[in-house]
Amino acid sequence: MHFKKNCEISPEDIFQCDMCGDCCKGFGGTYVTEEEISSISNYLNIDSASFLKKYCQITRIGTVLTQKEDGYCIFWDKKCSIHPVKPHMCKAWPFIEAVVTDVNNWRIMANACSGIRTDFPDWIIVSCVRNVIEDRTK
Repeated sequence: MHFKKNCEISPEDIFQCDMCGDCCKGFGGTYVTEEEISSISNYLNIDSASFLKKYCQITRIGTVLTQKEDGYCIFWDKKCSIHPVKPHMCKAWPFIEAVVTDVNNWRIMANACSGIRTDFPDWIIVSCVRNVIEDRTK
């Protein structure tokens, strides 16, 4: 493929989610903020303390959602059971800052996600990911 320097592509050009759930497995856990804990707790109709005890692990870096024995997030069961209130980390995938920092992260993530395309030049991937991140912060 040949691209001009001012080529604009959409996020859908480089990523198509196939709902496989592989992004909900492994990768060191899903970090949650106090606001997300509150939101998910309310969605599940339980208090935050019970939510933390039942669904989270506290690490030295922060609070993460528990993973089941198979490595999947505690809320993955052929689909996300907290989808309307899922954490920012999940909503952002795969358009994350780590890709802008090092485009090789895109290729690493593609090894675990069939929806990520790697047949675009690096500068296009970085540009697209950066645009998505910037649009999210507006």
